[in-house]
Amino acid sequence: MVALPSILDNDFYKFTMQQCVLKLFPRAKARYRFINRGTHSFPNGFAEQLRHSVDAMSSLKLTKEEKRWLCNNCPYLDPVYLDFLEGYCYNPLEVKISQAGDKLDVFIEGLWYRTILWEVPLLCLICEIFFAMQQMQRENDEQVVEKTRNKIEAYGDLDVTVAEFGTRRRHSFNVHQLVVAALKKYGKTFVGTSNVHLAMVNETKPIGTHAHEWFMFHAAKYGFKMANTMAMEHWVDVYRGDLGIALSDTFTTDEFYEVFDKKFTKLFDGVRQDSGDPIEFADKTIEHYKRMGIDPLSKTIIFSDSLDIEKVKRIAVYCRDRIGMSFGIGTNFTNDVGLKPMNIVIKMTEALPEAEPWTAVVKLSDVVGKHSGDARTIELAKEILGIKKE
Repeated sequence: MVALPSILDNDFYKFTMQQCVLKLFPRAKARYRFINRGTHSFPNGFAEQLRHSVDAMSSLKLTKEEKRWLCNNCPYLDPVYLDFLEGYCYNPLEVKISQAGDKLDVFIEGLWYRTILWEVPLLCLICEIFFAMQQMQRENDEQVVEKTRNKIEAYGDLDVTVAEFGTRRRHSFNVHQLVVAALKKYGKTFVGTSNVHLAMVNETKPIGTHAHEWFMFHAAKYGFKMANTMAMEHWVDVYRGDLGIALSDTFTTDEFYEVFDKKFTKLFDGVRQDSGDPIEFADKTIEHYKRMGIDPLSKTIIFSDSLDIEKVKRIAVYCRDRIGMSFGIGTNFTNDVGLKPMNIVIKMTEALPEAEPWTAVVKLSDVVGKHSGDARTIELAKEILGIKKE
């Protein structure tokens, strides 16, 4: 059995979104499903091992020390929310796990404010159990640290700020801790990690705002035309200027910039690029700010799509002195240990806003052919939003 060390061993944006859901949509429900993008073959008994680890998560509780740290380091998290989190515990009954041959199925259903925390820890457990059960020998600790040091020093030479975003597809917790500790020790331009527990342990900043599911739910609640607008309105209502990086590609970047008007453009500090061509995205973003009469250098793009040193170098050279930039590095930090990383995700598939019927939700990537969700709903979304057929 693999045991997680803390209830905070999760991405920061899960907690920031959870606060919003509690405030605005306390009766909403959600469904999520595991997607095996890499078509990995799971060994016999994998589902049982995962089940044991999931059941053990019911004992995780926010400690007094963790609550104090959140209070001192995240002032935009309300005392009421922190009191809620102190009393929160995972309910393993919300997670259904099954295995047929080498195929794994994981399904999550329940109140959104509760189920929102499951995605990232489940992916962590699946990765760690997968490598452990197959007894795959990774590089040793010294090699992991040295490789991480070389990478962060190379990013420092590029003079770009870098955060670690690799929780969900890390090789293991131990590797993740080695990586974050090395980044903190050797990284002169390292700014923090998306993992809240490791941010606390390593005395660095937790990084994150919101994920695609925030916008996907708003499409179920308000329709595709209003999804981006209402998602950003509600984010601003809760955070009042804090956590001001908007995710741009849930329904394609072009659709996002149609509603990212002067109000939002001024209110948000910048945007995050998570799919498509980063150079094309940079051009679109710079032109958008110029059209709004805003100096692009006063705003920031957070690049976070499958980054490595060569890709970051290309982006940095192109964007230098044109727009602010920072980089969120994921799997290339936390699962570069001499083994092929897993390619797995867990996505929201349906939402139940209030007493309305269950509604399928989708994500329309900036990469042609990589939309996720029910095929019929994808086509409906493209028709409503006026997106060209592929």
